[in-house]
This record gives sequence, C-alpha cells and structure tokens, in this order.
Amino acid sequence: MTQQYEPAKKGEERPVMIEARDVFFTYEGEDEATALPAVNGVSISVRKGEYVCLLGRNGSGKSTLAKLFSLILAPDSGEILINGKTVKEENMTDDELFEIRRTVGMVFQNPDNQLVATVVEEDVAFGPENLGVPTDEIRKRVDESLALVGMSEYAKTAPHMLSGGQKQRIAIAGVLAMMPKCIIFDEATAMLDPGGRQDVMRILHKLNKEKGITVLNITHHMDEAVSADRIYVMNEGKVLSCGTPEEVFADVDALRTAALEAPAGTELLYELNKLGGDFKLPCLDFAECAEIIANKIKEKN
Repeated sequence: MTQQYEPAKKGEERPVMIEARDVFFTYEGEDEATALPAVNGVSISVRKGEYVCLLGRNGSGKSTLAKLFSLILAPDSGEILINGKTVKEENMTDDELFEIRRTVGMVFQNPDNQLVATVVEEDVAFGPENLGVPTDEIRKRVDESLALVGMSEYAKTAPHMLSGGQKQRIAIAGVLAMMPKCIIFDEATAMLDPGGRQDVMRILHKLNKEKGITVLNITHHMDEAVSADRIYVMNEGKVLSCGTPEEVFADVDALRTAALEAPAGTELLYELNKLGGDFKLPCLDFAECAEIIANKIKEKN
C-alpha cells in the first residue's frame, strides 16, 4: 500500500487509537424497565499497532460494541473515542466522518453483506471511490489490496463464483483499499471452514505484524486469541476480565462463567489438576501441553 504503519515494538507504549468509556447501549424496542443493555458500562481501549481480541459467547455484547466503534450505532451514554477525540456523529462534519471511516474499517461475519459489485475489482474499488480517491490512486490501491490477500488472479471474477473464504478475503481487500489505520474483524471467521479460517487469520496477522495495522478481532474461537497482545472477555454486556492471553486463560473458572472454554491444552491440564495434578496454567500450545504431561510421567517413573 502507499501508506505504511510502523509495527509496535515489544514493551513499547503506544497511543490509544479506539476507546470506549463507560458505554451503555440498549436496542430500540426493548422494554426499558426490564431489558438489560446490550453494552452495559463497558470501558476498553486498543492502542496503535496492537492485536486485541474481544471474546464472548453470542449475545455478550461484543458485536454491538464493534458497531459502536464503527459508528453504525451510537451509545445511549458514555463516550466512544477515536484517536483521543470523542465521536458524536450528529456533531461532526462530513470531513470529520470521512476521517473516522478512513481510520477504522470493519470486516463483518458474512462477506455477502459486504460485497456490493458484480466484479471483484469493482467491489474493492467501491470504498475508496466513496472517499473521493482519484482514479489512478484507486487502481493502485485495488491492485495492492488484492495482492495482499492473495486474490489478484480473481480481479475480473464475479464474487458469487468464489468460496466463502475467498469472499472474506475480498471483503478484507475492500477495507484495505480505504487504507484504515485500524481494522475490526467482527466474527469474520465464524462462517468459514477450517482452511478458510486459517487463511483469514494469516492475513490478519500479516496486516498487524508486517504492516502495523491495529487489529481488534471479535471472536469466540480461543485459538485466535492466544497470539493477541491483550484480551477482553465480555459476558452479559459487561467486561468480565482483561489481560494478556497468559493472564486471561489461567482463570478457567472465570471463562466458564462466560460459557467459554480455555485453549484445549489449558482445559486438559485444568481437568488433570482436578484429579490431583499440579500443572501450571495456562498452556496455550497443545504440543507443548503433551510434552509437559510426558515429562511429568517420566519424573514419576
């Protein structure tokens, strides 16, 4: 791409890029006297260059929070900040709104809801066209974005001819063509088979680690969170826990409160500890978990 973002260095403090401060949101039509807010006093932050995961079961409020960050929804109370500036759509000029949309892009769960054209390259061009990008620059962005997601050979193809994983790559390319500094992936791998999910995750990590793009990945797949810089766990509209993968996944009981499981290796060691084992939690790599168990058996023999 024509614009590069320097990847974060380990231990380096970066400015906050997107933030929620004590945010509440209840969907219209709900009984105000009895309804629980979909987002209930949430405060989270994502720093420039970070890879942050937001975990939670269906109905926990994580996708609603994503829509608040991308201005699809507006909070009932509290603040949404982008680059330190409070975002209130009714008080913003068109130029300010465009700048927000250049800053934060979003990839949705179902790529069919994000594809609008009958030819792949036209679909990728749609976003920058709406931002008023010059034609020559759009052509360059389309080519570079398709190359980044490994879909250059499909530039003239109709999107409906592609697999689910390929469609999701095109959706990502369409967001990349707008050159956002931050991309929110809202359950972007939920509808994909294991191969398609791995492809999307490789692209996600490439964008974050090599291009320095800030990533907020909203998911319920634990293996997508083990490599995150930080994790937030949501339950019933609130933040249940926050920390590094090691910190969050060490508390298996808290995860189960939110109807979530830790990575498979951690779950196995947790169950062995209930039977009298003394394994340290968590273990985020299953192969490492097998080695730990094998070594423990050797010690006892």
